[in-house]
Amino acid sequence: MAAPFPHHLFVTLSIILSVLACSIMMSNAQLSPNFYAKTCPNLQAIVLSAMKQAVTKEPRMGASILRLFFHDCFVNGCDGSILLDDTSTFTGEKSAGPNQNSARGFDVIDSIKSNVEAACNATVSCADILALAARDGVVQLGGPSWTVGLGRRDARTASQTAANNQIPSPFSDLSTLTSRFAAKGLNARDLTALSGAHTIGQAQCQFFRNRVYNETNIDANFATSRKANCPSAGGNANLSPLETLTPARFDNNYYRDLVAKRGLLHSDQVLFNGGTQDGLVRSYSANSVSFFSDFAAAMVKMGNISPLTGTSGEIRKNCRVVN
Repeated sequence: MAAPFPHHLFVTLSIILSVLACSIMMSNAQLSPNFYAKTCPNLQAIVLSAMKQAVTKEPRMGASILRLFFHDCFVNGCDGSILLDDTSTFTGEKSAGPNQNSARGFDVIDSIKSNVEAACNATVSCADILALAARDGVVQLGGPSWTVGLGRRDARTASQTAANNQIPSPFSDLSTLTSRFAAKGLNARDLTALSGAHTIGQAQCQFFRNRVYNETNIDANFATSRKANCPSAGGNANLSPLETLTPARFDNNYYRDLVAKRGLLHSDQVLFNGGTQDGLVRSYSANSVSFFSDFAAAMVKMGNISPLTGTSGEIRKNCRVVN
């Protein structure tokens, strides 16, 4: 008759197995910059080349792709869900309020995806392509670089409701912005640093009309200049640069604008309006090195919001539709 298995060894084995299981789960959830080193070694070069081309053709595209990534990560994590088209049986995030008629750059992601597919078929997720493209667009416009963790997989679903409820609004006050970011694991410093993305890009009149016509914590000359392209009625889609000094260059002039009460959106100026972020805004306005460093760190944090990894989700063949 076989000797019974000693209880203490059984307990030890159980602990080892559960630790192993935990570490496997954690490593599944960990992104790695080397994720495609063997399966798609030229990935980063392919994305960079396409983004150089896109931003040279239209500098605004750097901001557009960065905004796509932000709006992707804030809705169920960085999972490429924002890239899915609506169909007769599926309502995605493109038609949500924060994205409809304003989210753009989808064709650039499509073009990068087809280049990547030609090099490494069915290997790289659309979510990872978007994460790399966002970084490369910032760098092309003179901004900081950061190491992009890879290994995200693509969602098979999207949520218009979550996009409507979770993406911060240009009309938000500081307390709302702070709690929206906190819900994603981002603190107030991350909020203020990431808002510096508004050093590039443009906004539609409908999102700043109330600010330039009705708010008082605004430079009078700045308000007048913005009214020229934003009538009190009509012209909703008319564009103005988010930053006045160097709107096609990624730098710290956004914060200089805030200190001078030239924030275009309500949600910009609330960062410098007698509240908790005034000191940090002043610091960034005087020191682009600390802004760049904090922005890069916050982008890494944002890129780590609940990715699908391991066997979750899929590797989409076409970024607009589930396989």
